[in-house]
Amino acid sequence: MIWKTTPNIQELNALCQNCAVSHLGIEFTDYGTDWLAATLEVNERTTQPFGLLHGGVSAALAETVASAAALLCCKKDQIPVGKELTIQHLKPVKQGKVTAKTQLVAADNVEHIWDITLYNERQDICAISQLVLKVIGK
Repeated sequence: MIWKTTPNIQELNALCQNCAVSHLGIEFTDYGTDWLAATLEVNERTTQPFGLLHGGVSAALAETVASAAALLCCKKDQIPVGKELTIQHLKPVKQGKVTAKTQLVAADNVEHIWDITLYNERQDICAISQLVLKVIGK
């Protein structure tokens, strides 16, 4: 198991209240020994003018899930902050839920690298992403 703090879905969702994460409707849903997942609903808050999931919202979902996973791998006096995010949009999404699942690529006390895959409800991959985070003191 990679976690320094055992994931607690309710606590992660509570931590993200009253910020961009909750305003977009992003919710943490599940975890395993080396991964964390979050979802969001494709609706009027998350689409661009043509009714498709907004690319920036996909990026926010990817960064949110990987940042939360990184936080769970940090020491209590550390927090991870985004340094570089890349995302490739592979398939448009018009409706339903999108799930992001993140897995650790590499980590030390200075930097983390996480891969993130976004899926639609049919489990088709709609985007792939990678987030590099810097670990700083609180």
